[in-house]
Amino acid sequence: MSEQTVKTAHSLILDNRSTLSLSGVEDVPGFDEQTVNLSTACGTLIVKGENLHINKLNLDSKDVCIDGTINSLQYLNTNQKSIKSKLFK
Repeated sequence: MSEQTVKTAHSLILDNRSTLSLSGVEDVPGFDEQTVNLSTACGTLIVKGENLHINKLNLDSKDVCIDGTINSLQYLNTNQKSIKSKLFK
């Protein structure tokens, strides 16, 4: 029997640009009131906005809820090497 990698499902629900509910969150490497960085099953997600607060954080169930004014959501391409790694081979 071959081993299969089970990928955690990732979803997000944005309600009125004020509440963001996420599943499939593996880690929260950093956050402040303008930016929340999340490691998800689908790659790194950057949430930008104003007065952002992590209302719920449960890494055991992989759920996060963020409140505030959400201005943008951006997934980083995990296949691209960073500029720093290209400069310093």
